[in-house]
Formats: sequence, structure tokens, C-alpha cells
Amino acid sequence: MKRLFSGLILFGIFAAHAYAESDVYLCVDEHGNKEYKNTGLTKGCKKVELQGLTVAPAPVLPASAKKTAKAPSDFPKVDDSTQKARDSDRKQILLDELKSEEQKLALQQKEFNNGEPERRGDEKNFVKYQDRVSAMKEDIARTQKNIEALKREVGNLK
Repeated sequence: MKRLFSGLILFGIFAAHAYAESDVYLCVDEHGNKEYKNTGLTKGCKKVELQGLTVAPAPVLPASAKKTAKAPSDFPKVDDSTQKARDSDRKQILLDELKSEEQKLALQQKEFNNGEPERRGDEKNFVKYQDRVSAMKEDIARTQKNIEALKREVGNLK
């Protein structure tokens, strides 16, 4: 039993080595298309000599190179009051957009009517009605995601 197991291990090692070291052929057809294959049985194939793979370790950076880069001295700077005004404007824009999305969601949910919106005159075919209902569900889900994203963005402000 031990011999069988050892034999299987050796066979696996040799098979893996043979697979990794198999020959590669470059085959060119009559139209000039190139194709790489592991057998050169077709017409127009030539064996390609591949060199072994060399792996070089990644360079080690000195500690001074790992520091973050500073902005150049001529880089434009904004004073604190201007930046605070910009942040305030940004927050107000986000809050306005959040309010708009919440109103949109309320209208969508009202029209959706808990999954049973009123049928329109052009929806005599039930499939059209179902398509509209599924589109409404997708719109509601998208609006809810927008609201969540806006709330996260407002929460991330200083």
C-alpha cells in the first residue's frame, strides 16, 4: 500500500513537470493567422524555443520614498473661510438633492399602491401591466439607493 501511494505521488510530480515543460508550436495558416498550440501536427507549425521564467524580487523602497508627496509651493491654496463656504454650499446642494429624491420616492410609492397600481387604458394586455409594475419596482429601488448614497455623503461631510 505504501509503495502504491509513493508511486502515485511520484507519477503526479513527473506528470506535473511534463505538463509544465510541454513544447509550444507557432502555427501559421494560409491566411497568415498565427496560433500557438501544444502539438505541431498541422501544416505550417514550427516549434518555439521558450526560455525559462525569471522572477526578480520587487525593489525595496527606502523609508524616505514612502512618505506622501507634498504639494508644490506654487500650488493654489484656499483660505479657511472660502473652503468652509464651499463645504456649506456642497452640503446644501446634497440636502436639496436628498429632499428631492425623498419626494420622488413618496410619489413613486403612492403610484405603486403597495404593488397594485391602477391599470391604464392602454394596458388591456396583462403582460404590459406586469412590465410597468416591474419597472416601477426597479425605479423605487433605484431611488432608495440614491437616498442611501446621499445620506452617506452628507454624513461624511465635516
